[in-house]
Formats: sequence, C-alpha cells, structure tokens
Amino acid sequence: MLNYKKQINRLYLSSLLNELSITGAWVAILAARGFSLVQIGLAETIFHATSLLFEIPSGALADVVGRKNSLILSCLSSITGCLIMALTNGFGGVCVSFIFHALGYNFASGSGDALAYDSLKLVKKEELYERYSSNQLIIYRITSGLSTLLAGVALLLGYRTAYLISVVNHVLALIVIFGLKEVSHTDAQASDEGKIEATGIGDIPTTAQETAVEKKDHCTLIKMAGTFADSLKFLWKNKKAAALMFSNSFVGAFDILLLFFLQSKLRDSGLSDNWLGIALFIMEMGGILGSKLILKMQKCRYAVIFLLGTLGVLTGILLEHTGIAVVMTLGGFISAVADDALQVRTDVKLQDMFSSSQRATLISISSFTFSVIMIVLSPLAGWVFTVW
Repeated sequence: MLNYKKQINRLYLSSLLNELSITGAWVAILAARGFSLVQIGLAETIFHATSLLFEIPSGALADVVGRKNSLILSCLSSITGCLIMALTNGFGGVCVSFIFHALGYNFASGSGDALAYDSLKLVKKEELYERYSSNQLIIYRITSGLSTLLAGVALLLGYRTAYLISVVNHVLALIVIFGLKEVSHTDAQASDEGKIEATGIGDIPTTAQETAVEKKDHCTLIKMAGTFADSLKFLWKNKKAAALMFSNSFVGAFDILLLFFLQSKLRDSGLSDNWLGIALFIMEMGGILGSKLILKMQKCRYAVIFLLGTLGVLTGILLEHTGIAVVMTLGGFISAVADDALQVRTDVKLQDMFSSSQRATLISISSFTFSVIMIVLSPLAGWVFTVW
C-alpha cells in the first residue's frame, strides 16, 4: 500500500527546494552584469516562447512516461540552466540558460499536482487534495517573497555563486524526487470509472489511453499525440471544465499583473527602495491567508467563492489607483488573498473532473490558457495602469 503521507511530504519538500532561490530577482542580476533592458526583455521573451511551445507537450509526456520521470527531467533542466548561467559570460549563454529554465518549469507544471491527486485517489483520500493545493500555494508565496527579500544577497555574492547555490538546491530536490513512488494510470483509473459515467464523458474514445498501457511497441510521440487529442475531446465534451479553466486564469492574470505593476507604482508613490521589498513580501503573504481561509469554507458554493474572488481582485486594482503606498499595499494583499483562495477551490474542482490518464496534460492546457491570457492582457494592462 502506498504511504501517501510520505509521498505528499516529499512533493512538498521538492517544491520548497526547487522554488527557494536567491536568484529570483533575475532582472536585477542581469542588469548588474551590464546587460541592457532590451537584452533582458529579449531573454524574458525567449523564456515565455519556450514555455508556451513546450507547455502542453510536457504535460502529455508526463502522462505517457510518468509524472515522477517528468519531475526528474524538470530538475535536470533547471540544474543545466543554472550551470550555464554561472559558467558563461555572454548574452548567448543567458538565452540558452533561459531555455532550460523554461523547460524546467514546463516539466514540473502539472506533474506534481497530477501525481499528488492520483496518489490520494489510490488510497481513497481525494478529500485531502484541497489541503495539498493550499499548502503548495503557501510554499510558492513564501519562497517567492523570500526570493524578493534575498535579492540583495544575490547581488552581494555575485551571480556565479548565487546560481551555483541554486544548483545545490535543485540537486537536493532531485534526491528527494527519486524517493517518490510512481502511480500508474491503471491503478488510479480504477477509481475513475464511476466518475466518468457521472460526468457524461464515458463516450469519449479511449484508444490512445489503451494504447499507452497495452501496445508497448508504439512510440512515445504517438502516445503523446493521442493523449493530447483525448484531452481536447474531454474539454469539448465537458464545457464546464473548459469554462473553469478560462475564468480562473482570467481572474488570476489580473492579480498577477496587479502585483507586477505595483513594483513600479509603489516607487512612484514615494515608497523608498528599503521598504519596497517589505511591501512586496506583505502582499505575497496575502496569498497564504487566502490559501488557509478557503479550507474553512468547505460548504460554500463555488459560485460564491468565484464572486468573492473576483471582487477581491477588483478591489485590489481600485486601491492601487489611490496613489497612497499603504493603501496600495493593502490592495495587493487583498487581491492575493482572493486569488489564491479561488485558485485552490478551482484546482480541486478541476482535478475531480479530470481522468487519471490525461491529468497532467489537462493541467498543462490550463497553464497554457493562463499564459495566452497573460500575453493578451499584459500590454493592455500596462497601458491601463500607466494612464488611469
């Protein structure tokens, strides 16, 4: 029998080690190395282009070769990216490094969540997934906040030392991941049979799923294509899941953009650089409160949670336009509370709808949807936050 507590704790620890970094303020690090804002912008574009290109294929690969193997690939990609950044001097090395960092993000995206949910499903403990999702968001918020606070340490140590420290973190995470137990589709799928009938998706063709398990002679690319095709058929049949993906990504994008532009707007309001990091850290902590509050709202309908989450993010945007640093920080805090609470509840609802054999692919499609919305909204939001 799978020791689910040990499995979940390993996933927590690997996330903590992978995300805790003193190189989170990479823009400041590249600027300190003498690269121009144009070069920094180009490097970021390369990262996002790579991420968009490989987001869905990486999810399909995780469903075919295993979520644990995908997490291993994530660590190896991140290690490679950090080593290239530490050992090269030119802008070409930076660009190549960003490609590997994006791949590290892609291979991890969806894999850990899919493995966690199927591990809990295997032992009939799916109700614990909401707490898992909440804790993962807390880990993300804490590590993101600490990365902001530690930006000065990275600049003091120098980029080579900073990125080599990140290599150590990823190596430790890799060791933890090797201890994870893979949960096969056939084991987890047995728990899906009743749910597939209940959601009305039993008529979706499962040729690719059966092929992935039974016809070992077919190549991985064919299996990945089949898994992706089945995932699209699932979303076509289940409009509710598709709507949840889009609406949650749309609200989340506004929260992320608000927190991003507040980095500049807080300084414009007169907040000193000494206080900026603290203000940003406080806003990140709002996400922790939201992740915890949602666990106390088990009986609250999703429609109510979505309405409250949307109103919370809109409140944050309105407070941002007061021009008063303390009030703006409060707005960012409220927005983070609302967004993370909505994110946890949406994640649980989607996971319960997904089939085990397509879980990582569908999570990647959700991430892809978020990225596309961000690309569309970012320039518009930049104009709105600047002019209004």
